[in-house]
Amino acid sequence: MLGFRFVKIPPTTHVLQYRGGKVVRQGAGLSFFYFSPTNSLVAVPLGSAEVPFIFEEKTADYQAVSLQGQVTYRIADPQKLAALMNFTLLPDGRSYASKDPEKLAQRVINLVHVLARDEIEKLPLREALRAAERLVGEIRSRIAAHAELVSLGLEVLGLSLLAIKPTPETARALEAEMREQLLREADEAIYARRNSAVEQERAIKENELNTEIAVELKKRQIRETQMDAERAVQEKEAQLEQARLASSIEREDERKRLVALSSENSRAEADVRAYGIASTMKALASVDGQVLQALATTGMKPEQLIAFAFQELAGRADKIGQLNISPDLLRELLQRRSGET
Repeated sequence: MLGFRFVKIPPTTHVLQYRGGKVVRQGAGLSFFYFSPTNSLVAVPLGSAEVPFIFEEKTADYQAVSLQGQVTYRIADPQKLAALMNFTLLPDGRSYASKDPEKLAQRVINLVHVLARDEIEKLPLREALRAAERLVGEIRSRIAAHAELVSLGLEVLGLSLLAIKPTPETARALEAEMREQLLREADEAIYARRNSAVEQERAIKENELNTEIAVELKKRQIRETQMDAERAVQEKEAQLEQARLASSIEREDERKRLVALSSENSRAEADVRAYGIASTMKALASVDGQVLQALATTGMKPEQLIAFAFQELAGRADKIGQLNISPDLLRELLQRRSGET
């Protein structure tokens, strides 16, 4: 029929049918006929949209950096968005009557841009290059409660920063500086390794010297102990020697006293014998020699008597002319002598 049209809305689109300035039908995924001269259709997409972005900002130290990423959002309240932006469809039911649907993504990117600029300007270059995760957290926490986003009925589902890059000149300068720093660190590592090797070698030498010193000290202790033991033995031997000398001196003193006493006794005995002999001689001095001679021969053996007789003969040899001694007498004397032997 003339003016009547059929429209079929996908489930990811929220449609609002206006007639006389009022909403007569709304919902997602609807299909219906409408009279186009008196009805207007507003189609608000409900699906998520991923919008990439890239923009340049300056850090706190006035260095230019580029931020590259993407933001994912969806329309959480289509009625709010339909009241603020024109999402009206043309009579064909497929195309929009204005450019507002195309501007929505840019408005979200602009909001992300403003918040990112606010955050990146607080950081110096070196921190900004490593602050992607921090920036994402700050921007998401602020954008979720942003008044413009809430008034449009939008909800940010995700935000990611894929890269934060300095200008090529700054990048080369940072690379050169980092290269020099790495080279210095490498040199310091080599120096530290060599120094560690020297320190370890010195520690090994010190340990060897300390070991030698300890060995020498132990040898000295052993030698001192041996010398102490030898000195103790020598002291004991000296004490024993002194004891032996003292004992020998004491024995010699005893022997000296004994000899003195023995000499005194012998002298006393000799005096007694001399006195006896003197007394005997004194008594015999008045006795006749013949008598004494006779007394001396008393109790003699025959051979002794013969010997005494020969002695008398020898004493008077000047008065004897000739003396004959029989062989029998000599033989008998010799036999007795050999028998006694």
